[in-house]
Formats: sequence, structure tokens, C-alpha cells
Amino acid sequence: MVWPGASILTRSRKRLVRGNSQTAPAVPQGTNDTQAAFYNGTKRRFPTRETGSCFLVNGITVNKTIQTVESAAAGSAFLIEDIYPLIDGGRFAVKRIASERVEVWADIYRDGDAVVGAALVWRGEQDREWRSEPMIHHGNDRWSGAFTPLEPGQYVYAIEAWTDEYATWSHAVARKQRTGADVSLDAIEGAGLLTKAHSARQDAAAVIIKQCEDYLQTGDVTPLLAAELGEAMAESQSRPDLTRSPPFPLTIDRDKARFSAWYQMMPRSQSQVPGRHGTLRDCIARVPDIAAMGFDVLYFTPIHPIGDTRRKGRNNAPVASAGDPGSPYAIGSAAGGHDALHPELGTIEDFRALVATCLEYGLELALDFAVQCSPDHPWLTRHPEWFKWRPDRSVRSADGPYSDIVIPDFGSVDRAGLWNAFRDAMLFWIDHGVTIFAIDNHDTAPLAFWEWLISDIRRRHPQVILFSKTFARPKLMKGLAKLGFAQSFSYFPWRTGKWELEHYLGELTRYPERDFYRANLFVNTADLLPYHLQSGEPWAFKSRVALAATLSGNYGIFGGFELLEHAAIPGHEEYLDSEKYEIRQRDWDAPGNIKSYIAALNRIRNENAALQQTSNLRFLGIEDGETIAFAKEAADPANTVVVVIALSRQAREFWLPLGDVTVDAGGQRHHVTALENLLTGEQARIEWGGIRLRIDPDRDPALLFRCLA
Repeated sequence: MVWPGASILTRSRKRLVRGNSQTAPAVPQGTNDTQAAFYNGTKRRFPTRETGSCFLVNGITVNKTIQTVESAAAGSAFLIEDIYPLIDGGRFAVKRIASERVEVWADIYRDGDAVVGAALVWRGEQDREWRSEPMIHHGNDRWSGAFTPLEPGQYVYAIEAWTDEYATWSHAVARKQRTGADVSLDAIEGAGLLTKAHSARQDAAAVIIKQCEDYLQTGDVTPLLAAELGEAMAESQSRPDLTRSPPFPLTIDRDKARFSAWYQMMPRSQSQVPGRHGTLRDCIARVPDIAAMGFDVLYFTPIHPIGDTRRKGRNNAPVASAGDPGSPYAIGSAAGGHDALHPELGTIEDFRALVATCLEYGLELALDFAVQCSPDHPWLTRHPEWFKWRPDRSVRSADGPYSDIVIPDFGSVDRAGLWNAFRDAMLFWIDHGVTIFAIDNHDTAPLAFWEWLISDIRRRHPQVILFSKTFARPKLMKGLAKLGFAQSFSYFPWRTGKWELEHYLGELTRYPERDFYRANLFVNTADLLPYHLQSGEPWAFKSRVALAATLSGNYGIFGGFELLEHAAIPGHEEYLDSEKYEIRQRDWDAPGNIKSYIAALNRIRNENAALQQTSNLRFLGIEDGETIAFAKEAADPANTVVVVIALSRQAREFWLPLGDVTVDAGGQRHHVTALENLLTGEQARIEWGGIRLRIDPDRDPALLFRCLA
């Protein structure tokens, strides 16, 4: 007779059926203990208990699992929880920089008072061998460990825990010795543990053998309690209850993902001849000037052929006039698509020469990558299945101001062909020296496409940086960052007040955002001229670029900002006579430019590691609503910078409190004793925990100091 506890529960939403276990075939490889209970050709009669997860029995989904006593007893003795860093339980990768220590924390515990051992294990995603680093116990079952990946790529990390049987034994013996109890039997048990040691290094094995022999010769437990034996046994003893957490993903980027200064420009507007379309050779001529301002990323709007059908005219007029060049975002014509150059820009040889010149001057070339087409894109005739068509057989285009573009159907029957085509276009430019892409118009493609594209590109080229260039809903922007974009646009252009800036940057630098979202603080773009710049006041331009350059490790400007260009379409945050729809020429050395000011900011950024990151940012409690102050500390705490920036034009005096700001000096933390002005080199003493300062925005709206101890 089969007792009730041996029955198999089979439950649907409407009924519960109890049926006896049955004879089953031999156990297949890979089955767990619970499944094995119903194999081996015999009836298995194990007591069962219900737990709260969903499982399958006899092909029916059940809302509770069944666990045998044997399988429960064979389960892990450890709980590993509250792991940091972790994004959405490990669904998305944490981001770090190559050669940067990756610190991992976790609560690790088990029942009883046994001594626990723990290690942090990690490997490249495609590697087979794990590397291991010890974890340190900090009290209250909180542990930490660290490792340092040296190369960009995809990695995984996990946490291992086990019972340290030797340490548990030695601690118990030490306690008994303190009470004067007899430990002779304990000594025999300890010697038995030594005989189970295996896979020890030669030096560890020598220690184990020696201490065991000393005990056998003397019968004294003292050799078995030696500190060096504990170290040898820690790595050599068996770990029968070893438990490993699930592997968690980790993205390692190169340093450019954390620290960069971007200069965006429209290549066709770089000619110095009025009315002439600029070329890549004209762009090459501008590289020295851009490098002299301290930028290290030269960022191009799309450089592909532009369609004629529904081409836009000046200021986004729905109908183009003769000679209007159209928007570069309407990609594709008879001359080619996403893997072609606009004919008037030059040849692919010119492009290679541009990449080489950029490298010579310390810049990298970034390209806009927009997953959209003009109605004249070659794909519409070669692959009509990639697009949506209306009943009158016309292709479905975007609405309103974007009527000159067509959105591909990313869910088409040949979605694989379409997705691969965009991927291959990106690979084409990577093969020609491009290592950074700014991805435009994310809303035109599903999240699944971006996750796939990022993964595929990073697997092939882990040094490539993908920048999420979209102003979308906050959660969508963060979701795109989780999918793997190394940098992202931010709402900085619309954060102007002190409270707004402190609240928003506080959001970006808290957990978990700081582990996956790297904000690039562009002050303006080809599409955006914020209202606060439309007055054209030099102090406002200096204040905004100083905020962007010092608050974040990544920032950028659109060409013309350094000339204080500010003519806007009335009532809109958009440039009048925008370069998106016409060709412009400029005098890049026109009087009143702030090129030297930008160059000084970039020089200070390059000289101070504290300004080369975003996460370690702390606002200071300055009692002036129109002035913002903050401190930034580098990973090497010897470099701490304090920045004060005016948010309005009026000159003002104020007290800057620095009482709790400290600097590392000689391995110890010390309060700040002086500030060094990073522009002038002048030093000022700190008294009574702070300093009185004066700021005159018409002269310079930003004060930048290095903290001295």
C-alpha cells in the first residue's frame, strides 16, 4: 500500500488530483534529485512537502513544487543575497571600466556557528575557466571581494560559499582549550581532516605534511592549530557543500566610455567658400582647431546620400527649393544607403584620411547611426518586405516634421535580413576605423533589436562605444542604457535651477543608476538650442559648458556654440536657419568666441582625475540659491576638486563650507587646509572650516579649485 505522502500532486486551476507514483524508465542525464525519485524503474516512496514555486507534474502546470526530504536535505546550506552590484536581479549587465576594480558585496550565511569561506569568481563570457578572488568578512554576515578585468568585453561573476571544516574545528578546539577541557579526541578528528586535503600547492602540501607528522610524533594538538596550517588548509581541503550563486553579467568598457569631450559638427558646413558643399577634406582642415580646444571625439551627423523624394527645404519647409541639400537624416538615394558616403563629401579614401588625421591629433571619429531611410533608399526596391505599404501601394512614411523619412518594419517576415543589414552597415564603418556610434531615433526600432545589436557588435568589437542619443521618457532612456549603451543623453539641457541640477545629478549618481547609466551632458545639439542660451550672453554659455564639463565625465557641444550662436525660431528650442536643412559657412575665429575658455576647461579636466568621472559627486551646502557648489573625488582620493558655478549674471559673495571635505595624504584622510585655483594657480587658506569667495559671472562664472591638505 502506498502511503498518502508518496503520491504525486497534479493540480490545475480547477481541481486537485492525487495519484500514485508509477514505474518509470531509467534516469536520463541531467535530472535533479526530485525528478530522479520517479525513475530507476521502481516506485519511489518519499515524503513530500509543498513550497511556493510553479512546476510541472504529468504535463500540468502546478502552482506549488513538491520536494522530497532527500532532495531538500541535499539542497544548499547557504543563502547568498543582497548582492551588490546587481541590475534588476542580474537581468542586465553592470558597467565598469577596464583596469578598474570591480567590488562585489553580499550577505552570505548558513545555519549554526560553522566557519564560512567565500570567494568571488569571474571569467570572460566566452571563457571556460573561472578565476577566483577571496572574499572578506566584515561582520553581520556581510562579505566583500574585488577583481580587475584588464580588457573591454563581456564578463560574468558569481559568489561561492562553503563551510571551512578545518577552521570550524580549530575554533571549537581553541574554545575548549580555554575552558581546560580534554581535546585529545578532537586532535584525532583534526588530524583526520588533514588526511582529506587535496590539490594543494607544493608549499601548502609541505606545511600540511609537516604539521601532521609533528602531531603524530608528539600527540600534542598544538601543531594542528598553527596559523600556517590554517592558511594551507583553507585552499586545500574538500568543500562538499560548495554553493555558487547564479552568474551575473558585467560589461567592461574602455576608458573613453567614462571620460570624453565631444565636438559635433555638420560635415557639409565646413567649407570656407560661401555656397560650396563641404567635403571630408574640409573636415580634415578643421581637426587641428578642434583638437586645440581639447576635444577628443569628433562627432559627425549622418554622412550618407540624401534622398530627393519629399526632401525638406530650409527651416524644415515641407517642400525643398532648387539647391536645398535636404536633411542628412533622410538617408539613402540612388547613390547608396547606410554603407555609402554622400558623393559631395568625397570618397572612402578621403574618409580613411580623416580617420588617420583624427588619430594623429588624439581624436576619435563618432558617426550618427539612424535606423531610418528616405523614400529613395535602395532597400525599398531591393527589399520591399522590410517596409510597410499603404493600400495605394505607397510606402508608409513618418508623420509631421519627419515626412521625408521612412521607418523600416522591424517585425517584418524577413526581420532577420533587416536586422542583419543594419548590423552589417555598422560593421562596414567599423572596418574603416570608426569606434564610436551615436544611435539616433531609438523609437523607430524595438528594444529587442537594440539589445541584439549591442550584444552582437560588442561580441565582435568590444572596444566600440555605442551612445544612446535620444531624449525620450526617463524610464525608456534608462531602459536603453540597461540594454548596453555605454553612454546616454540626459535631461541636462532643461535643468537650469540649483535644485533641479542637484536633484537630477543626485538621481544619476545614486544606486543603481550609477551602475548602468553614464550621462553625456550635451549643452546643445543640431536639433536643440535651449531657451537659456537664446539671449547670447557670454556668461550663460560659459556657465553651461562649465557645468557640463565638470558635473559629468562626458559632455559635448554642437559646432557654433563656441561662437555663441543663439538665433532661434521664435517660441521654439530650435536654431533659426538650422544646418539640418541648409549649408552654412562660418568664421571659426570670429571675435567674441569662447574657444580659449573651453580649451582651459578641457585642460583642467585632463589634469584632474576627479573630473574624469561622474559617480563620486557631492553637492556642498552653499547658502546662495543662484550659485551651485560641489566636490568630486577621484578613485585615487589624493585628487579632490571643488567647483563653484554661478547660475545667474549678478556678481555675488558667499561662504563656501568645506568642514567635512577631506583629502588623502600619505594614505590618511585629512581636512582641507587650502584651495588652489586651477586657472590661476593661486592658493587660499581655509579657516573656520570654509572660505569666503566672490564670483563675477561677466568675468568667469566658474571657480575651480584643487583641495590641498
